[in-house]
Order: sequence, then C-alpha cells, then structure tokens
Amino acid sequence: MTVTDIGAAGAPILSQEELRRYQEDGFTVVRGLFGYEEIDRLCAEFAALRAAGPVPGHFEPRADGPGTDPLRAWPRVMHPHEINDLARSMLLDARLRSVLETLLGEEVLAAQSMFYFKPPGARGQALHQDNFYLRVEPGTCVAAWVACDVIDRENGGLEVVPGTHRMELFCPEEADVELSFAREYVPPPPGLTPVPVDLEPGDVLFFNGSLVHGSQPNHTADRFRRSFIGHYVGRSTERIGGYYRTLTMSGDRVALPESEGAGPCGTEFAPHGQHT
Repeated sequence: MTVTDIGAAGAPILSQEELRRYQEDGFTVVRGLFGYEEIDRLCAEFAALRAAGPVPGHFEPRADGPGTDPLRAWPRVMHPHEINDLARSMLLDARLRSVLETLLGEEVLAAQSMFYFKPPGARGQALHQDNFYLRVEPGTCVAAWVACDVIDRENGGLEVVPGTHRMELFCPEEADVELSFAREYVPPPPGLTPVPVDLEPGDVLFFNGSLVHGSQPNHTADRFRRSFIGHYVGRSTERIGGYYRTLTMSGDRVALPESEGAGPCGTEFAPHGQHT
C-alpha cells in the first residue's frame, strides 16, 4: 500500500501533500471522494430510516414541535451499519479503506459508524478526543468524517486543534450544556487554537483519534449539517472498548479483548439522549 493508490477516476486517492498534512497536523481532507449522487442516496436512506420510527439501541427520535430540543427530534444514529445495508457499504467502502490503510500503514478494521443530522438550532459537541471513548490499545483510532451537506461555520462545521494528535489523552472538563450535547470538554492546550474545516458534500475529513476537535451549534434557520462518520483501527490493535464491535473491511467480525474506561463516542447530558 502506497500513497499512489489509484481511485476509480484514475487519480491518486491520497496525495503526498495530504499524507504530509495528516502526519504533521493530525488531519487531512480528501475532496470529492464520494459523488453527489452517492451522498444524496445516503441522505435519502437516513431520512427514510428516521421516518420509519425508533430503532432501540441505535436511535430514538421524539416528536418534533415547539420547545423540543432539535437533537431529540433528530438524534444521531449509532452503529447504523448494523441495521442498514447502505450504511454498512459506506463504512466498508474500498475508497475509505485505501486511504485508511495508507494513513495507518496496515490493514484496517472498522469499529463504529454514526450518522448526524444536526438540524437547525442543534447544539454542537465540545472539543474532545475520540480515543477517550474508544480506548484503542496500543495506538489510537482514525475517523473518516464524510460531509453530506455544505458544512461551514454557520451550520456547525468541525473545528480541529492541529498538533494535538501527538499528545496523550487529556482529562476532560465538563462542557457547557447550552452549547454541547456531550458532557466532555477538552480546552485547547496553551498556544494552540481550533481551526475550522469547511467541507462540500462528498469531501472526507480523516483525523487521528487523539486530535482534539469539536463543533459549535448550528446557527442557521434552515440548513442541516448531515455527516456520516466511521471509526477505524489498525489490525495490530489488541484491545478496544466493548461498545465497539470490530469488522474487517470485508465485513467479517473480529472479536477483540475489551479495554477499560471506554463508552459511546460522545456521552450525552441527561435527559438529551443516552446517559452512560
């Protein structure tokens, strides 16, 4: 596996510059990895999934209405690949696999999928580190964050703190419940500042599981900020949190011993969702 792996269009999937940025800053963006039609189909699938009603253990939308928390009406979907074939196909997509194996330098395993609707008025997620939740040992995870809308400052796009991927896991503080649906907050280390990552539909942000990142609320009146996220680990991983059921990129189950202190990626404040 090299950085000259060829994509379906004949161009390298991951350039030398994109790889360098990942190594130096802890994140990189591959533009247009998925086509608009693919993204439209994915969004339509999740709209239909929500319309069909709750799926216990994955998501439980509440009735929308005046005064309803937008994230109760449009909760994120956890592990959708376990209940939906298109989500499973997305998680295990060969294009993602190619980039991930270049970044990790080994075979990858899929550990989690999520879909965020993030409707207008929704709170964001305070700065955090994904491996605080996954507890991958040794090493860390890598996220593939697929943009399903135009994503910018106004509708609550991601912010990342470059360089924090070289640091250990921080002990979080408690987040502001008015701004964040998750209760953990990692302040940027001294001298480091969050930077925004604006994305177009089909762009994929790849980032290291130790990178501090998060998002602000969706301040728009009529724009969702939908995204599909997969978390992945290297084949050399020895332990991971029991919440995460790892698969090969061919879809075969790989049971790993459980690490301590893990949980769902982003623990909600009660009563706005699952409280762990």
